[in-house]
Amino acid sequence: MVRKVVLAFALFSLAAPSVNQPAFGASTLPPLGYQLMCLKHPEECRGGGTSKVDADTALLETLKRVNAKVNRTIRPARDRSGVDVWSVDASVGDCEDFALRKRQELVDAGIPASSLRIAYVKTRRGEDHAVLIVKTNRADLVLDNLTSAIRPLSQSGLRLISMSGANPLVWS
Repeated sequence: MVRKVVLAFALFSLAAPSVNQPAFGASTLPPLGYQLMCLKHPEECRGGGTSKVDADTALLETLKRVNAKVNRTIRPARDRSGVDVWSVDASVGDCEDFALRKRQELVDAGIPASSLRIAYVKTRRGEDHAVLIVKTNRADLVLDNLTSAIRPLSQSGLRLISMSGANPLVWS
């Protein structure tokens, strides 16, 4: 396990920009669970394509379909080991697993990976949570395992803590 953590730090240190950048919007390392998942499944941690997509009818239908399907497919459960394990192919999982599966299915549906962002947020109750955000030309849309509704981030009641960038190895 220690070797994986050292490898993860080395991998993501290379991906992160210089520490001399301004504090606002500064980059940070991704969560450790994400780093470890990327070491096992690097194909799930690639960007590519445009960083924003057009919020047209076809996109919105695809988002609704994928959000509903994944919310039905994965049985919600917290990580038991106390370690935050991120998995793309979980049949039982927590919020990060839902976000990763949605990202994977949207990429498979032709949505550019760089427009899909995993975000750590605080809920209205102040709980830590993860969601998938789709960057569009109109708004940042939230796909959440706690609701079937797809809302703009500004209307979701969630407070953004950190989020992956167009390059999913770099978070801010």
